[in-house]
This record gives sequence, structure tokens and C-alpha cells, in this order.
Amino acid sequence: MTRVLLAGESWISTATHVKGFDEFSSTTFHTGADAFIAAAASEGIEIEQMYAHDVPGKFPRTVEALSAYDVVILSDIGANSFVLPPEVFLEGKRVDNPLLALAEWTRGGGGLMMAGGYLSFTGFQARANFQRTAVADVLPVTMLESDDRVEAPQGAPVAVTLPDHAAAAGWGSLVASAPTLLGYNVVHAREDAEVVATVGDDVLVATREVGAGRSLVWTSDIGPHWCPEDFLAWDGFAPLVGAMLRWLADR
Repeated sequence: MTRVLLAGESWISTATHVKGFDEFSSTTFHTGADAFIAAAASEGIEIEQMYAHDVPGKFPRTVEALSAYDVVILSDIGANSFVLPPEVFLEGKRVDNPLLALAEWTRGGGGLMMAGGYLSFTGFQARANFQRTAVADVLPVTMLESDDRVEAPQGAPVAVTLPDHAAAAGWGSLVASAPTLLGYNVVHAREDAEVVATVGDDVLVATREVGAGRSLVWTSDIGPHWCPEDFLAWDGFAPLVGAMLRWLADR
């Protein structure tokens, strides 16, 4: 069975409530990956999610530890969560850099996916900051140095450019009925990458062979807000998720 680790795609929100003279705060937990995980399950692929708050202390830091997985997905979680574990940030100790390990693991035969979001690629106000990490060298795209978001409240259309690519199998023929997306991260395809699909005039899905491994990007979100509910309910969504993950795992 394909072993998939999804890191990120969760957050904690704190709200302040003011009621006349009195005020109090409340805290809620959210995950944006439920529909993506369910879509993968419908395609026979199980995904283990590591919530964002667990990543600094629990994400695998070595190639050996990463070898427990066939595919690793980074989704809407910035580079700081990987390079600033508690030992470094709180105790000033040296530890293994998991992003160096992730790049080496990919070249050695792993399947790496980055999905879009406010804390993906370069991200909102450049806070994701992956363009300065080892992961940047193994992705099929290059990243901007500044805020790379495109917000498209009017909707940005999706098109398949390589319908015969395995990562388009099962959903490429349905793309004419795909709802529009509401945003994405701008990236640029490398010369040795294959652009499988576009959103607006930009890259949506791109793939790359990296040594013995593979990498893939999906530059929009895997859940709202950029990936709206009607896209998640689209008949092509589950085949899209399955095709991307199978391509990554099929080395």
C-alpha cells in the first residue's frame, strides 16, 4: 500500500468576544485537508496527516525516517516549522535539518508534493520562504522572492496541457466541467519540468523527475478558500488527487 504523509493544512484560531462591559476569548482548531484525504481514500490511497502544530517536533528529520513513506506532501505550512524545532528555537541546540533530508530523500527515490496556500512556496508576505531551502532545488518550479499569491475572487479557469500525462489520468477528460479556482501561488516551471495543467495563465500542476525520485506541485489550495466547495464536489476531484499521488508513488 502507498504510504503518504501530509504535513500541515491545519491551524488554530483565537477569537476575542466583547459583550458590553465583558470580554472573553475562545480557541478553535481547524483542518483544511478533510476533503482531500477523503478523495484519496476513495481512490484507494490512505493519507496520514501531521497537523501543523506537531510538525516542528515530530516531522521526520532524516532520510532513514522519511523512508517510512512513499509520498510526502507539504501543504500550507512554512519553512520555519521545519527548521525551528523546539531544540533549536528554545534551547539553541543543533539538530538534523529535515528539509535537507527531504531533498535527499526525494533524489533517492521519494515522491514529494507541494500544495499551494498562504504558507506554501514563497507565500503570503513571503513568509513561507521555501525558495531559500533545499526543497526548492528538487521541485519542478522556481519560486518568487516576494509575495506570490494570485487572489481570483472572480474565478480562474483550469486547463490541462498534457492530457496523456499519467498525472492527468482520469480527470483530464473532465476538465471542461471543472469549476474555477479562487487563487493560487505563482511559480515558474523549470526547463526539465512538465506542465500538466494551468490555472489562468500560470502553472497549476507540474511534475519533474529528480534523480531516482519525483516531485509535483499543485499551486492552488487543497481546500477552501482557494479550492472552493464546488471544486471539491466536482466529479474530477477524486481522480485528480489519485492521479497526482499515484504518479508520485510510481517510481
